[in-house]
Amino acid sequence: MMYEPGFAYLFIGIAIVILIILFFTIFPIGLWIEAMASGVHVSLFSMFGMRLRRINPSKIVRPLIQARKAGVTVDRNKLEAHYLAGGNVERVINALISAQSAEIPLEYEKAMAIDRAGRNVEDAVKMSVNPKVIETPIVAAIAKDGIELRVKARVTVRANIARLVGGAGEETIIARVGEGIVTTVGSSETHKAVLENPDLISRTVLNKGLDAGTAYEILSIDIADVDVGRNIGAQLQMDQAEADRRIAQAKAEERRAMAVAQEQEMIASVQEMRAKVVAAEAEVPKAMAEALRTGKLGVMDYYQMQNVISDTRMRQAIAGDNGANDSENSQK
Repeated sequence: MMYEPGFAYLFIGIAIVILIILFFTIFPIGLWIEAMASGVHVSLFSMFGMRLRRINPSKIVRPLIQARKAGVTVDRNKLEAHYLAGGNVERVINALISAQSAEIPLEYEKAMAIDRAGRNVEDAVKMSVNPKVIETPIVAAIAKDGIELRVKARVTVRANIARLVGGAGEETIIARVGEGIVTTVGSSETHKAVLENPDLISRTVLNKGLDAGTAYEILSIDIADVDVGRNIGAQLQMDQAEADRRIAQAKAEERRAMAVAQEQEMIASVQEMRAKVVAAEAEVPKAMAEALRTGKLGVMDYYQMQNVISDTRMRQAIAGDNGANDSENSQK
């Protein structure tokens, strides 16, 4: 089968275009020219090797160009190792340039270690030049007189480059400042002493060395606001009095229940005694009938006893009427 010459030329042209595209894809000519023009000597084969190691050449070459122009000396192999370790090469170079401009001693090995530790080394260098203000939340503290004070402070800190790796963060600074505020207010005899001299809190907190073991250096602590809160001492006394009242009420209720139980017991005893008396009185007629039957009690004796009973009832009735009349007269 014979191909026409025009088709062969078209096939060759397409192959050449594909080869050119692949060449410029594998070998970043534009980046190489940019590096050579900036004085950074990185060969095309080195860039091809970066692609084989799954490194974007622009992520290494452009930071090298930036460092070269700023006069910062770095090692390309170490930058590649830092990139492969998951670090941010551009951030490290920016931090080194900022540190050099601010005359802050920072080696690129230290900068890479800080970046690999998860901290933003560029922001740390900027914070060393321009200190940061951390505002604490409202801290509630109680003086010895029982008055609550609500204090808010502003802490001016500067990054400590030497302690960025392994040093505590902002949360520790805020917690320690809050602890110092509580200690200072709690040791004051009255809340008025703190209101008159708010700088007492600042001096006491600064003297505690709260920045020890942290990644920051505390420059100043300023009290932004002090408000008077509740009277905790009075509230505690009221709560104690209420608790004592409830205890006394419970004890009184217990005594009343015991008295009611004793009363019920006495009523039950009286009812039992009355029942025994009624039972005994029910036996009297039987005993009298038995005495009459056996002759131990005569008829005349029986009538005489009835007369005595009647006379006794009459006397009781007369006495009852006289008592009622006397009470009426006394009321009149």
